[in-house]
Amino acid sequence: MTSATPAAGAAPGITYASAGVDVEAGDRAVELMKGAVKATHNSSVIGGVGGFAGLYDVSRLLTYKKPLLATSTDGVGTKVAIAQAMDIHDTIGYDLVGMVVDDIVVVGAEPLYMTDYIACGKVVPERIADIVRGIAAACSVAGTALVGGETAEHPGLLGEHEYDVAGAATGVVEADQLLGPDRVRAGDVVIGMASSGLHSNGYSLVRRVINHAGWALDRQVSELGRTLGEELLEPTRVYAADCLDLARTFPVAGSATGVGGVNGFSHVTGGGLAANLARVLPQGLVATVDRATWELPAIFKLVSELGNVPLADLERTLNLGVGMVAIVSPQVADAAVARLNERGLPSWIMGTVDADSDLIIKSGPDYVQGAKGVDGGAVRMVNSYA
Repeated sequence: MTSATPAAGAAPGITYASAGVDVEAGDRAVELMKGAVKATHNSSVIGGVGGFAGLYDVSRLLTYKKPLLATSTDGVGTKVAIAQAMDIHDTIGYDLVGMVVDDIVVVGAEPLYMTDYIACGKVVPERIADIVRGIAAACSVAGTALVGGETAEHPGLLGEHEYDVAGAATGVVEADQLLGPDRVRAGDVVIGMASSGLHSNGYSLVRRVINHAGWALDRQVSELGRTLGEELLEPTRVYAADCLDLARTFPVAGSATGVGGVNGFSHVTGGGLAANLARVLPQGLVATVDRATWELPAIFKLVSELGNVPLADLERTLNLGVGMVAIVSPQVADAAVARLNERGLPSWIMGTVDADSDLIIKSGPDYVQGAKGVDGGAVRMVNSYA
């Protein structure tokens, strides 16, 4: 029988640490991030950091007539490669939170709490803490509690300086305040909300373009007013608080009085503006979006020119300056735009929703109907960008 005890003079046994996993480093990372995580907690969060499960008191749901839970999960995609190349990790959390909570507010739900997951090749406590601090800061902007998370060390699967992040959130909306295609009517107005830049979509295209051009991340770009890397790492704008404020200021219930309100939102992520807007329109309606109502931000012009990227490909890959869209009743359109701008979110009327027509050309890159498995309404893009 083989003995479990090493013979005298034998080589040291294999330990978890020698296999590449440093448990103590993980503990140090938790200590470094603990304060930032706690700062997102409110009276509904039960317990502290480090439990097996995050606990959230949902007693407030007893005041709802019919509460609906909304959930979303997402990651950041290949934008993490830019963060890793620049060794800047405290902004990528905004991208994660924005991708998750802003999908939830599309249905009018308030994101209550979020959890995160970080997989890395090697736990560097300061780096992990920076990532989580960014997640926590963005959660605070969204009004969402960060109630838990996990950091996993995967040596041999990921490189020493590589990591990926993912997150999930849960929100709630009163059933009669649920937003979606059934609320949208012909005559509604489409409002665009400015993005902060590329956000977190299309980075495979963007990285391919800059690599093809041979541009380094530390290249100073006059059109951008900063280095290319700084522009590419610009955090995703988090819209949750602004969208919820708009929905509460102009509630759908107002439609019964003839005043009108917010009928829907669309988060502009993978697939671009037209495809994501089409997802929240009912069959038989078409939104006409006028490109001339806004100017393409410099980074999108740069990607287009450096890679000679066709407009159709740009529009179905990048947000092109619009990160969120609101669909509102015409009676409140001007007031809604004013409200968003007062909150510091540049917004404008970019189009209208109308009944479908046989006069509309229903083919070509300017017309999109049905996207991401949703056989809904249509979007047509008209004119050229300002």
